[in-house]
Amino acid sequence: MISNSMPSPQKAKGSGFEREIAKYLSEKYSESFIRAPGSGAYIGGKNQLRTQILHEGQIRSFKGDIVPGQTFTKMNVECKFYADFPFHLLLSGECKVIDGWLEQLMDVADPDDCNILFMKFNRKGRYIAVQSKLTWVTDNFLYYTSPKQGDWIIMEFDSFFLNNSTLLKAYSGSPDTTSKQTVTNNILTIET
Repeated sequence: MISNSMPSPQKAKGSGFEREIAKYLSEKYSESFIRAPGSGAYIGGKNQLRTQILHEGQIRSFKGDIVPGQTFTKMNVECKFYADFPFHLLLSGECKVIDGWLEQLMDVADPDDCNILFMKFNRKGRYIAVQSKLTWVTDNFLYYTSPKQGDWIIMEFDSFFLNNSTLLKAYSGSPDTTSKQTVTNNILTIET
């Protein structure tokens, strides 16, 4: 008799990457980020009706793959770890793989969310996709237009955090009413 209690190797691989990202974000921002319980489409897709009976904290816990830190109230995260990825299809303008992932991410997104797709591929590294409607700092990137989900910027993971840690926190948090924020020459300055 075969036991169904063991997760598939692919599910275990994905869950491990979700924990890796949660740990990285926890250390980066000194807040508690955790893998979402049951990480999956609990409130996405056909299950969106569940949001009508859940309070805001519960919705945050089931939205995406990572439950963000307390001050990251507008962060929506999806994590994908696969053996390979067809990067060449990004340049052709039609990549059904990433379109599916972006649809999953955006399925549970609220209009003001900072949506971020973390990706990892065997022997190719880690990458991040973010919406281009926000300003990001980067010197190397791919620009991808999803037919349903709009324009996205894809960057290498370490480069993204080297240049955008503060921006990610600003875009993902609650509106700040205690510090002075100014924008000069497209540079955001926050004085606390």
